[in-house]
Amino acid sequence: MERLLLLGASGSIGTQTLSILKNATKDFELVGFSVGKRTRNISYLIKKYPTIKGVCMISKDKMKSYQKRYPNIKFFYGDQGLLDLIDYTNPTMVENALVGFVGLVPTIHALKKNLKVALANKEALVVGGELVNDLLAHGHGSLYPIDSEHSALWKCLKVDDQNVDKMIITASGGAFRRLSRDELTNVTAKDALAHPTWKMGAKITIDCATMVNKSFEIIEAHYLFNYPSEKIMVLLHEESHIHSMLRYVDGTYRAEISKPDMRNPIRFALYLGEIPFKTYTASDYRNFGPYHFHDFDIARYPIVRYASKVIDEKGTYGAVFNASNEEAVYEFLKGNIPFLAIEKIISKLMDKHVNKPHPTLNELIKVDKETREEVHELIRKGEY
Repeated sequence: MERLLLLGASGSIGTQTLSILKNATKDFELVGFSVGKRTRNISYLIKKYPTIKGVCMISKDKMKSYQKRYPNIKFFYGDQGLLDLIDYTNPTMVENALVGFVGLVPTIHALKKNLKVALANKEALVVGGELVNDLLAHGHGSLYPIDSEHSALWKCLKVDDQNVDKMIITASGGAFRRLSRDELTNVTAKDALAHPTWKMGAKITIDCATMVNKSFEIIEAHYLFNYPSEKIMVLLHEESHIHSMLRYVDGTYRAEISKPDMRNPIRFALYLGEIPFKTYTASDYRNFGPYHFHDFDIARYPIVRYASKVIDEKGTYGAVFNASNEEAVYEFLKGNIPFLAIEKIISKLMDKHVNKPHPTLNELIKVDKETREEVHELIRKGEY
């Protein structure tokens, strides 16, 4: 029986995790959860899961209100509250379904406590991959990826990890996959949120449209599976049924094939990869089924070039990449900047950044804060 702490219970991954837990009461005991601004489900979850010991939210005022209402449960708030929640609920597993940089420190904290971490938070590895892997290498905790692409790669590697020539991460291309760069000039946030194959949160949906999401997944694959940047490639695949593939030295391919449903990779991570799965092999990936594939064009999605920079040079580049993207995306969602300004802002800050090798956690936090300030200064001056 795993004592599970769910960070990000009100988001897309969190809600799908809860749908899994309701049919897995013999395997998991939900001991706590966090929510962001969506606090309306707190009472329902407390009633649904009497095993809950602690809850974290953003608002201190709301925290006090809920604490009076539920005196037998400990309530926390803010970034520090996430760490206190981990300590207080004493889980055996933490699922990190938080969105953004806020997920880094709880990941580090959980690993230092030697916990199992089911990770959906991309930013933990994009920003702090060196720190995470150093902890894992020294025997602190264990990590299980939730991203569908990395879950697929994990499955393929479990079957055969010898003589791998390339890791191939598939991408739908996002909402604008049929548009030229010239046609991206006047697209709106509403346009960008219309993802063709997945239903996800707003931030990650925009990241799919810019292909920042795929950039992050390349970086994640490097840290999760220890493959160099030149061994990781992207292939556009419209249907999102093939989640990722391995190409072996002999030219054969291995893939996981299933409909786009995040409950599959969530369940696989929660069960530590110890449940049945199936992979398929073919002499050519076009033989996997009646699917549509397109070669990845770096000129169409130039932002992806920074994935290699983060992997090859490491240091604080991941922090700059993530922070500049987060702030730019939220400004785009608010209608304050055009769509193409997102990658222009990222490029400007990545290109000017002076990298710091082997940063500490505090140094990463400092760079994150400074980068966000720089983004808003660029926007204030209209320099994008």
